[in-house]
Amino acid sequence: MATFVLVPGGWRGSWTYQAVVPLLERAGHAVHALTLTGLRPDDDEATVATANLDTHAGDVLRRLDRAGITGATLVGHSYGGMVVSAAADRAAGRISRLVHLDAYVPRDGESCWSSTTERFREVFAAGAASTGYSVRPPGGGDPRRRPHPLASFLQAVRLTDALAQIPRREFVYCSGWEDRTPFARLRDRLAADPGWRVHDLPTGHDAMREAPDAVAALLLDEHDTVTARPTDA
Repeated sequence: MATFVLVPGGWRGSWTYQAVVPLLERAGHAVHALTLTGLRPDDDEATVATANLDTHAGDVLRRLDRAGITGATLVGHSYGGMVVSAAADRAAGRISRLVHLDAYVPRDGESCWSSTTERFREVFAAGAASTGYSVRPPGGGDPRRRPHPLASFLQAVRLTDALAQIPRREFVYCSGWEDRTPFARLRDRLAADPGWRVHDLPTGHDAMREAPDAVAALLLDEHDTVTARPTDA
């Protein structure tokens, strides 16, 4: 039996995985879907204002501690890639597989802000204009989304070589929004790195909601691996 710890992306909570969780549980696995500090419905303004990337990595580590989890598959979507990277680096060997689901894969000293495109930096800045500490969700999308702590987008991650010791590191590229994705160059970089496996899914960014069966199949090792080739760009 595997144990999956699922970390959502920006503005989202555990609900973003609600269609995937039962598929993994039906296959006999334990699943922990998290809502990060500052994104919970009862979090007050002070909690939102002070939550940062370290806070969110701590959320993951506390779940590992409280549930006695070892050998975990840690999954991060979008901004959640920053979180799972930071948490896995500090998890003292308790992570056996790391899956970045259309997510940022930072190097030491990078932040979500520095890793994304100018388009998304403009989204972050515009969304934070009213409070200065939280980023409103972009227009449209699920009404359950909540303002996201700005500090977590800005804080640089500090990483050691511990990530390279995780037995399996995987990146899932969602190709259905190629006109806007900030992950195309990242996909090429990781495809050229023998330490990573790269998968393609022909979905938009929210693959776990658009194609939960495909996401679950990938996590259950029932999805073919696609080796992406670097472009000339």
